[in-house]
Amino acid sequence: MTLLNCLLSAWYGLPFVSKNNLLVSTINGTGAGIETIYVLIFIFYAPQTEKARILGLFACVLTVFSAVALISLFALHGNGRKLFCALAATIFSIIMYASPLSIMRLVIKTKSVEFMPFFLSLFVFLCGTSWFVYGLLGRDAFVAIPNGFGCGLGFMQLILYSIYRNNKRSGEAKKPTANGTVEMGAEKPHQEKPTNAKLPHLEHV
Repeated sequence: MTLLNCLLSAWYGLPFVSKNNLLVSTINGTGAGIETIYVLIFIFYAPQTEKARILGLFACVLTVFSAVALISLFALHGNGRKLFCALAATIFSIIMYASPLSIMRLVIKTKSVEFMPFFLSLFVFLCGTSWFVYGLLGRDAFVAIPNGFGCGLGFMQLILYSIYRNNKRSGEAKKPTANGTVEMGAEKPHQEKPTNAKLPHLEHV
């Protein structure tokens, strides 16, 4: 989703789509290159079943971007082209920022931040905030709205991290349940059984 967002935002920032947005285009173009490397590395090392699924998603991303680019080039002009590309970039920006919601739900459920790294949450917040301010200063609602959403979501992640950061699961024991799943629970300390041994009776000689 980040790759698709960067591709669409870079396209939206091009001069023949929207004027005075070259910074949007260059930064998101760089992001698209980095995300492409991430995806290719993941595909290279992923198991066979996961590799097929991610290759399918990668093909869908390229198909959606190609469709948006071709429609905007040959079917639309002027403000219509700008509006179409801006809406596409905005929709997928919001989807990208919303993708960590499942992880936030997992954090609340497990009361652990094991699967939500601090620096990822921090830079989601900083990235969303900086682009939100940029959109406000440039009076570009299509930049401000999705990144304002990302700013709020990043802030929520940081709050969750501050609440659950001291929770540790290392001392928990895995207990199999009746249906074959694993239940996490605190391991009970070992208790020794009381013995009935008596001291030997001492007889006087």
